[in-house]
Amino acid sequence: MAHLNDAIGILLAGGQGERLWPLTRDRAKPAVPFGGVYRIIDLTLSNCINSDLRRVFVLTQYKALSLNRHIRQGWSSLMGLGDFIEILPPQMRVSTSWYSGTADAVYQNIYSVGSERSVYAIILSGDHIYKMDYGKMLQQHVDANAEVTVATIEVDAATAAGRFGVIEADSDWRVVGFEEKPANPKRSRHNPEKINASMGVYIFNTHLLIPSLIADAENHQSSHDFGRDLLPRVLSKHRVFAYNFEDENRSGPQYWRDVGTVDAYYEANMDLVAVSPVFNLYDKSWPLRTWQQQYPPVKTVFGDADRMGVAVDSMVGAGSILSGGGVKRSVLGYDVRINSYSEIENSIIFNHVNIGRYSRIRNAIIDRHVVLPEHTEIGYDLAEDRKRYQVTERGVITVVRDESMLEEPE
Repeated sequence: MAHLNDAIGILLAGGQGERLWPLTRDRAKPAVPFGGVYRIIDLTLSNCINSDLRRVFVLTQYKALSLNRHIRQGWSSLMGLGDFIEILPPQMRVSTSWYSGTADAVYQNIYSVGSERSVYAIILSGDHIYKMDYGKMLQQHVDANAEVTVATIEVDAATAAGRFGVIEADSDWRVVGFEEKPANPKRSRHNPEKINASMGVYIFNTHLLIPSLIADAENHQSSHDFGRDLLPRVLSKHRVFAYNFEDENRSGPQYWRDVGTVDAYYEANMDLVAVSPVFNLYDKSWPLRTWQQQYPPVKTVFGDADRMGVAVDSMVGAGSILSGGGVKRSVLGYDVRINSYSEIENSIIFNHVNIGRYSRIRNAIIDRHVVLPEHTEIGYDLAEDRKRYQVTERGVITVVRDESMLEEPE
């Protein structure tokens, strides 16, 4: 019987998140808020705790202050004797440069990994939205006598071209081929309408991982990436298997989202406010944890026909005040104030935002500490919005504070 006491988690959380700009201008991608009260990294860390994976290194790098603080305040206290969630910034013990790829990030912390004397190393990403029991994946890894196991999810072949690393597996789920974002991905032998996409979750036997990392570091032709470099090299010489994702979401179809772009991030948040949410935050059998600041309850005031503090099909964080303004199909963080006669629709509002009176906001992401003056209109004239804000291909507008007014990141 496999046991996660024999495993160590290595959570890659150092990504710059260029495609998620400008939300990553002041913070690492895993620290970007999600669902009003969470950070993106909370989903993977919750998976670790719920799976009983209790030794986790979090590898940080890019603008990690708020991420480090969040983990220290919200996660370190959950661990018992001998357990840990430990932040590892670049230490440059084996290199004089920043992380140059996912494999290089683990290689640069090879001494920390080796010191734990774990039998298995579970490589995780800090920027995906999903629920997964890593214990089930480890059990298959052991039962198959695998040396490497790659988590995969079935994705429609018609929409997969150029988007995912694609695994080719035989009838026993042994991996016989891998391509990084192919234009014509190979179909799954188990479901010809689908392809088996890599989820960026790997289990390595530690005695294979460490020499593989060393060999990769010495290869100057390598881009030092798990999917692009390490996996193809071990494929022909070692027992590599695929683990077909078993969703713990238990709400409709399988749910896994890479929120690497503004549009994908926006859509994942909007998934939460449906009447029957595609991604369920309220399942007590798989709790999602985070660190939350202490605020008073949400307050709604004014009940006039044209001046009503109300939120419909929305989520609203603590400390927020709907003071005569209306909110529809939106996600609000902490300490948000919506003033009288304002209308917010299909939007994501981060913490400490103040929306002035008579404003109309739709299809927008408003970053923290933004104060919008009265009569602000966003989302109604994209040509005008593009002059002031970033607008995606799908028409999502992102509003951030002026760089000259930046404060300590939260």
